Amino acid sequence: MELLESVLGYTFQDPRKLTEALTHGSLGYELQRNQTDNQRLEFLGDAVLQLSLSEMLFLRLADADEGVLTKARAQLVSTKALAQVARRLQLGGFLLMGRGEEANGGRERESTLADALEAIAGAIYLDGGMDAAQGFARRLFTAELDRLGNSPEDQNPKGQLQELIQAVSTEAPTYQITQESGPDHAKSFEAIVNWQGNTLGRGLGRSKKEAEIEAARAALHSGYVEEMLKKTGHAVYQATKISSANCEQSHEQPPQMCEQSAKVRLVYELPQTVPKTITTSKAVEPSS
Repeated sequence: MELLESVLGYTFQDPRKLTEALTHGSLGYELQRNQTDNQRLEFLGDAVLQLSLSEMLFLRLADADEGVLTKARAQLVSTKALAQVARRLQLGGFLLMGRGEEANGGRERESTLADALEAIAGAIYLDGGMDAAQGFARRLFTAELDRLGNSPEDQNPKGQLQELIQAVSTEAPTYQITQESGPDHAKSFEAIVNWQGNTLGRGLGRSKKEAEIEAARAALHSGYVEEMLKKTGHAVYQATKISSANCEQSHEQPPQMCEQSAKVRLVYELPQTVPKTITTSKAVEPSS
């Protein structure tokens, strides 16, 4: 466990807590004996990470309102985001699980990795207190916080996807829950987002809403949406944000994000037509 402790940046006073955090429920089931697993620590660690990240966001995003902070935190603690952090730590290789679960890809399953990371946060809290747990969160999530600050448009992927598609079509994307698994207290859901008979993205989450959000995010990041729009004869451009005083739209130049008194405008240029404008739901402070 010393190798993992060095990766985590924390040395346990009671190593049994770390062992418990790494123990998947499948181990006891396969051994047919009472085996403490990480589900209780996962429950605690979820709250520990929520509080730690809430404080970090509160201090970093000094001008953000409650809605922005809530969306940012939800993005950071989503199953996908936690699993990405766990993969960076190569956490899957340290998990203790049944052979059947391992054979079925358990060491790489997003929900399993996310649960284990939360369990470790809970174990660190019990072993070293809140200061140790907050230090753990800061070490692990600094890069994610930096990316979050550079990608505010990613805080509402369902809204962004719908606005992008409805700029050129009256048919909105639809979501479908395709899979539900796990016990009642630790459900895992899989969702897909469809448009015009095509699956645009697929996502996992611990609630139906989170799974749909991850599916929308996957669609936005895949580039498939842009390719589909191009095939229908629409050009989609990356917008540039400038002050409203200097914001002018023309047919010759890509559209711009104009800072206005209340909202940002995204402009999509359609072939041989006047640019079509849609208004996003993302509030932007007016330029001074």
